Amino acid sequence: MPDNEDMTQPENPTAPTPQVATIDDSSRTWASLTHISAFSMFVGIPSLIAPLVMWLIKKDENPYADYHGKEAVNFNISFLLYAAVSAVLILALVGLLLLPAVLLTWFILVIVATVKASNGEYYRYPLTIRFLN
Repeated sequence: MPDNEDMTQPENPTAPTPQVATIDDSSRTWASLTHISAFSMFVGIPSLIAPLVMWLIKKDENPYADYHGKEAVNFNISFLLYAAVSAVLILALVGLLLLPAVLLTWFILVIVATVKASNGEYYRYPLTIRFLN
């Protein structure tokens, strides 16, 4: 039976600890605002416009904002397409269930992405067509 001292030692004490790059507050704020700006649709601006404008402003200056801007734009284009297809499917009655599900999913995922960007994480939206790489 091994003694307790052996159990507390790391398996490879010479292995370097991974260095995590820190994201500055300005970058995290800009990325978070890019995601949350999709809620501009509630004041009559299409959900794609504000994230697109914010991404275009910062894409060349800040790699973190560039990443999140592309994610937000791709996500909002994808969900605009999903919502349009769901709206057409209302004629077949399928859209009556599908459209609210698409909108609720969009709402929740925008909030999740905003929180992740605010925490300095690189978040990748699910269900997204990658128009911009």
